[in-house]
Amino acid sequence: MSGTDKTKPPSGLEGPVVILVEPQLGENIGMAARAMGNFGLTRLRLVKPRDGWPSLTAQPAAAGADHILERAELFDTVEAAVADCSLLFATTARAHDQAKPVVAPDAAAREITGEIAQGGTAAILFGRERYGLQNEEVALANRIITFPVNPGFASLNLAQAVLLTGYEWFKLATANALPYDMPERSERASNHQMQVFFDNLVAELDKVEFLRPPEKREVMLVNLRNIFTRMEPTKQDMHTLHGVVMAIAEGRKGPAKGGVLDGNEATRLRALLAEHTDARAPSESGTVRGLARLLRRNPTDAERILWQALTTDRRFAAQFKRQTPVGRHIPDFVSFVRRIAIEIVNDGETDVIARDRAARIAWLQERGYRVCALSAGDIERYLEPQLERIAALGNAN
Repeated sequence: MSGTDKTKPPSGLEGPVVILVEPQLGENIGMAARAMGNFGLTRLRLVKPRDGWPSLTAQPAAAGADHILERAELFDTVEAAVADCSLLFATTARAHDQAKPVVAPDAAAREITGEIAQGGTAAILFGRERYGLQNEEVALANRIITFPVNPGFASLNLAQAVLLTGYEWFKLATANALPYDMPERSERASNHQMQVFFDNLVAELDKVEFLRPPEKREVMLVNLRNIFTRMEPTKQDMHTLHGVVMAIAEGRKGPAKGGVLDGNEATRLRALLAEHTDARAPSESGTVRGLARLLRRNPTDAERILWQALTTDRRFAAQFKRQTPVGRHIPDFVSFVRRIAIEIVNDGETDVIARDRAARIAWLQERGYRVCALSAGDIERYLEPQLERIAALGNAN
């Protein structure tokens, strides 16, 4: 059942009739029906099944192709089963010394498609598991289908034979269309995103003295940059690579309470994440979610200072949460009780991040949140006035 999507409609194509002559086992009928279902064939006729019909063992072997088994038609003779057929093929691995065209499955598929397009009924005969079709049964057919298999081991089981012919017909009927294609790549990484990643990479390489000797540093940097520009990476590629670099850095530094990044590194990571997610909650990618968790564990200096004050100052204790989604956005701090969101503005932020923040603030304000935008530098240098601003906002109820 793997790969079967029952939410998708059937092919809707009209294909040839599949006729099984005196099949021995219900399991073989079920597996043949499964092969038919794989390639959009729906019309099954059975001539004198050895164990009778319906069969309790056919349904499990059909693996979901119950609609084919339920509509299967039962006949006492081959002549009766093929009576309405205008084009009949007999499948056999043995030469029957009969003067009639012998074709491969792909050639048969072309004739079948043309016959059905003209309103005719095309059918394919499949013989018994042990010895196939008899001469008089092959004589009823207009054409013989045989398969290009190893002459020293030419025997196919019933389901294999049905599958090969069904495959060739379906491939022709659908113009060889595949059921799915490569997913669309995310948009190409911006120069800013590439630069932020490259700066982080170089910073980590400098820590392990990789870029040496000094006289070769610039050449090595150019070569490294060219590796990534030749890749034409997407935004997702950049985040994956950034996650790899940070994971190596984190592993090298070992476990550390409170995080593994210093304030500058956390600020760069924050900028990188903001540009990718457009300020939305990072739910679409495991890599992005991982980076968001890393950012939560590694606050910037301003975030750490303000968070400590918000958790210890009696005016705000237990009211604010950090890096918590509000709808599809993640403000730096939020109080659901007071309907206050706090945004920290870092020095030297890009236009992309500024636009994202403006959109986030507008979205929050539309939903009744009062937003306090604080400068990171002011928090680090003049914390108390910033706390007064937050308190005044809370008292404005």
